[in-house]
Amino acid sequence: AEYGEFQTFQHYFKRINLRMFYHMCLEHRILLHPQYFGPRLIDIVKKKLFTEVEGSCTGEYGFVVAVTTIDHIGNGVIDQGQGSVNFPVKYKAIVFRPFKGEVVDAIVTEVNKVGIFCAVGPLSCFISRHSIPADMEHAADTEAGECYQNIDEGIVIQKDDEIRLKIIGTRVDANDIFAVGSLMDDFLGLVS
Repeated sequence: AEYGEFQTFQHYFKRINLRMFYHMCLEHRILLHPQYFGPRLIDIVKKKLFTEVEGSCTGEYGFVVAVTTIDHIGNGVIDQGQGSVNFPVKYKAIVFRPFKGEVVDAIVTEVNKVGIFCAVGPLSCFISRHSIPADMEHAADTEAGECYQNIDEGIVIQKDDEIRLKIIGTRVDANDIFAVGSLMDDFLGLVS
């Protein structure tokens, strides 16, 4: 019976195929002023790609965690008005793109009577009071500041705690992604 349960569990995760990190081929345009033209031009283009792209966010692909390879640096095209040159660059990068239904670990950044604000790496996430279990109550006057606590079980969620949450929705802007989470499921809540 246990083996059959494990197979069903394993099949479930293969079927939903939830992942949040992807290795993707991307393109970016690097604009260089003429003062950088010289024997180290390619090194400067590479360095500028790393500084412009790593840590940035596009709504379409997510947060760029790290550039892994630079596949091609195209011929530069002169910008007629300024004399600067646009270099098209094709590269591969690891991106972080969260989706609805994923379970993630987060660090609590703020607690108030409306809910809990937390960070999942570069992703900002909000957990509404209505998505926190009913047995956890907001407490404003504690030694550690505001928190949500379950007096019966001795569980306290406060600023800087690590929690596990389920993403129940995302909002994608041009340069950022925001998430809404929930603690209303099995094995969610305080981790540390």
